[in-house]
Amino acid sequence: MTASAPSITGERADLLASLRRHRGFLRQTVEGLSDEQAALRSTVSELCLGGLIKHVATTEAAWLRFAVGGADAMASEPVDWLGQFRMTEGETLAVLLDAYAEVAARTDELVTTLDLDRSHPLPSAPWFEPGASWSVRRVLLHVIAETAQHAGHADILREAIDGAKTMG
Repeated sequence: MTASAPSITGERADLLASLRRHRGFLRQTVEGLSDEQAALRSTVSELCLGGLIKHVATTEAAWLRFAVGGADAMASEPVDWLGQFRMTEGETLAVLLDAYAEVAARTDELVTTLDLDRSHPLPSAPWFEPGASWSVRRVLLHVIAETAQHAGHADILREAIDGAKTMG
């Protein structure tokens, strides 16, 4: 934090601390891996560690677009539903981690300024209750939960690659 940055306290500080902690677990899981290892499908799943980093970054960015501008903003960038879970030709773990860091910095900035009570109707999807709305707070809680869940997935994938465990 710079001298001119506002001090974040209370609920916002708690939300940021939780999100940063789970991002840290996810990033820690891929430390020391080669691009080949990060792209490896180490289980029967389509998931690879680099793909999980890409997916979490893409998902966080989409949900924060929703928090700012609703469903239309969320849908403003296309999603490669299959490719987001894989490292594609030419992608490197370093580039994916840099992109994730950029998304995280943008999210952290928005958490300090957005009205946590502001709500938007959810996009139409079979997994959302018809007509439901989510507040910015609920979006952040969802991003935290998604990040934590995928950090757990990453831990399993990493252990299958070389036996390393993030969480002991």
